[in-house]
Amino acid sequence: MTTIGFVRHGITDWNIQGIAQGSADIPLNDTGKQQAEALAERLAGEGQWDRIISSDLSRAKETAEIIGHKLNLPVSHFDVRLRERSGGKIEGTTEQERIEKWGTEWRNLDLAMENLDDAANRGISCVEDVLDQFNGQRILLVSHGALIGLTLKKLLPEKFKETSLDNTSITILTNAENKWDCSLYNCTIHLAKSESY
Repeated sequence: MTTIGFVRHGITDWNIQGIAQGSADIPLNDTGKQQAEALAERLAGEGQWDRIISSDLSRAKETAEIIGHKLNLPVSHFDVRLRERSGGKIEGTTEQERIEKWGTEWRNLDLAMENLDDAANRGISCVEDVLDQFNGQRILLVSHGALIGLTLKKLLPEKFKETSLDNTSITILTNAENKWDCSLYNCTIHLAKSESY
């Protein structure tokens, strides 16, 4: 049985301000680093992980490295397929700015955003490689909210119609005989210890 823990990165200033990040390389803020530390502490007490693979964008990379430091498990590699869905022209804008610039129907316009299926297929491609190369291991994939959500919906469409993932949440899937099961979804109990998150 192969276990994959999908981790969303810690919070950034752009998250707080409601600014679309997409493929923009935005770092964690101090709270995001604290969130990653809290998750790392939790993971260290919940059993061994064999490998960490992360998006190469700073906010995911920093989260992965904080976790890896606590688990004494260096990040094995940074995979561009785990990057967030590209936001095209909306990156760096708030919802209000998008409405002002393109109107309330901006989602229906061609603003060079990455196709949903293309983003999901990137996530699936990474997961399939993990299953092939690290079969039977416990792997942490550190990525981004939309990319993880799209991947989950593709892997388990009957379970995930919509997804909403919190910063530093962990979602755990297992694969046995090519059958997926989800044992934990969007869990952030590690953040409940402090109101500052």
